[in-house]
Amino acid sequence: MSTQETSANIGYEEKLWQMADKLRGSMDAAEYKHVVLGLLFLKYVSDSFEELHEKLKEDDYADEEDRDEYLAENVFWVPKEARWENLKANAKQPEIGQLVDTAMIEIEKENGSLKGILPKIYARPDLDKRRLGETIDLFSTIKVGDDKSKASDVLGRVYEYFLAQFASAEGKNGGEFYTPRSIVQLLVEMIEPYKGRIYDPCCGSGGMFIQSEKFVENHQGKLGDIAVYGQESNPTTWRLCKMNLAIRGIDSNLGGEHADTFHKDLHKNLKADYILANPPFNISDWGGGRLLEDARWRFGIPPQGNANYAWIQHMVSKLAPSGTAGFVLANGSMSTSQTSELQIRKNLVDNDLVECIVTLPGQLFYSTQIPVSLWFVTRNKAARGQRNRQGETLFIDARKLGFMADRTHKEFSDADIKKITDAFHAWRGTNEQEYEDVLGFSKAATLEEIQKHEYILTPGRYVGLEAEEDDAEPFEEKMDRLTGGLAEQFAKSKNLEDEIRQTLREIGYEI
Repeated sequence: MSTQETSANIGYEEKLWQMADKLRGSMDAAEYKHVVLGLLFLKYVSDSFEELHEKLKEDDYADEEDRDEYLAENVFWVPKEARWENLKANAKQPEIGQLVDTAMIEIEKENGSLKGILPKIYARPDLDKRRLGETIDLFSTIKVGDDKSKASDVLGRVYEYFLAQFASAEGKNGGEFYTPRSIVQLLVEMIEPYKGRIYDPCCGSGGMFIQSEKFVENHQGKLGDIAVYGQESNPTTWRLCKMNLAIRGIDSNLGGEHADTFHKDLHKNLKADYILANPPFNISDWGGGRLLEDARWRFGIPPQGNANYAWIQHMVSKLAPSGTAGFVLANGSMSTSQTSELQIRKNLVDNDLVECIVTLPGQLFYSTQIPVSLWFVTRNKAARGQRNRQGETLFIDARKLGFMADRTHKEFSDADIKKITDAFHAWRGTNEQEYEDVLGFSKAATLEEIQKHEYILTPGRYVGLEAEEDDAEPFEEKMDRLTGGLAEQFAKSKNLEDEIRQTLREIGYEI
């Protein structure tokens, strides 16, 4: 993606969205999301199946209706009544909703990995069947699951674009399932998940996992080198994530059900090499009162009225001995003086777990105007291949970076992401650059400096103010120029005053 290319101008994805959104009519975006994304998934499965079906028909030694032929090629088996051609032929029929639901049920029945995750909402009386038929007709004009489309990740791009648009349309609630792509990319590029176990305790629609896989692919790694673990409490978002990962062939362990991470940890014994997360901000009704004795609260009991520090400690508890976590939190988390939060933050800093803090510009999220920051915590600041940074924390102020992708939302360009990650990797000693503090942007602070600032972790306190451009004009010359200018202005105003007095005299007024 080029520096200024954004999710607002990536070609036919936008045109497809505009057409699909017209079909939404008065339906709520939160509901329509599952209608459209479910159909997109079905189209992908059918395209992939049909392409192999045609190849097998031409092979004298193969049976195009043998389910095992498809499983051998890692292609979902689609029974006759569930095939797209059947839905397309019946798109104008009043029973089209029932036919789509049946297709979803049959595909789940034949493919164990999809069990319980496909939406069966199309026969609902309140779903406009004419609009449903029109959406099927629209998707019939595109290919998303054949080899050519897979090679250029057509469905992935369409799916991600649609997720972003739905997040925008849903406003506040959109952030529950979608983290903007450029923030996920920044997190992934910073912690570089090449090899090991990746965990997201509030995985939404799975964006962290997808960007991690893309990162490995782009750096010539092997996808089999990473293992994906996640958890999501919202049942519809959990199914969305399962679908999102299935269309990309990502093998993941999201537990056998949706569940609340705090109250039903589905990965109790997991120790992750990398954690990537965007937990919901400032959640007050997280049930902390039922977890006062929890073993995860090693650094202090988080307040019952805000889950931010519960998320931090949960993630720390999941880290392997040299593991790193990168996550998004509301800016208040860096400086809150609430007694228990301040105590936990002090203990995290004193135990040398806080690796880096990055403040972000506003307007990056669809779901909130709350200013946010990225936290990076690690169990080992002297891990293999890294410089020994014990007793140091890196602060980065990125509030001036980013560009307006549309009237209301900002995104990071590739250059912005590179500027931040280069500073972080230079400080870590994992690239060829020599790290240096940059006034107004980055500062490597010692534990003593953080203690002096009473454990406040706001980067602005450490990086200082950006140096203004050097002014080569000598001081005396500048003063002469400025005072000369003032004298000239004064002379002009005096002349103007005299002219006004003279004019007033002429018409009979004396002042």
